[in-house]
Amino acid sequence: MGIFSLQSCKTAELATVEKVNIDRYSGTWYEIYRLPNRFEKNLNCVTANYEVLESGKIQVTNKGFKNDKKFKDIRGKAWVSDPVVQGEIKVQFFWPFSGDYYIMALDNEYQHALVGSPTRDYLWILSREPRLDEKIVGELKAYAEGRGFPVEQLEKIEHDCDN
Repeated sequence: MGIFSLQSCKTAELATVEKVNIDRYSGTWYEIYRLPNRFEKNLNCVTANYEVLESGKIQVTNKGFKNDKKFKDIRGKAWVSDPVVQGEIKVQFFWPFSGDYYIMALDNEYQHALVGSPTRDYLWILSREPRLDEKIVGELKAYAEGRGFPVEQLEKIEHDCDN
C-alpha cells in the first residue's frame, strides 16, 4: 500500500491557488527552503525577482552566491499559461525549454508563498523577507508533504551574504 500511495502522489495533479494578482506577486522573493536541484547547487542568499513587462510576460531574474562567494544570476521569462488557472505559471530560462511553476499557497498579503512542480521534483518556500516565521514554515512544509513532496529533503537557504 505504501508504494502505491507514493506513486499516486507522485503523478497526481497538483492544485494551485485560484487567483494570483501578478502585479502584487511581482517584486523580490527570498528563497527560505528548497528541494535540492542541480541549477541551484551550493547557492545561498538566493532571490527571485519578477517584473511584469508591457507585453504581459514576466521577466524573472534569479540571483545568488556560490559557496565561494561568486555572484551568479540568470534571467528568463514567465507567463500564466491559462488565465483560468492563474496559479499555473510557465518559466523559461533556456529556449525552447520551459518548466512548470505552480503557486500552491500564497498568503493574502503576498508575503510568503509555496511553489512547486507537478512532478514533485521542485519545491520552494518563498518570503518577501530573508527570514520566515518557523510556524509558517511548518505549515507550508505540512501542506507540501500532504501533496506528495519529500519535505524531509528540503534545505534551508542562508541569507548572510554581503550583497
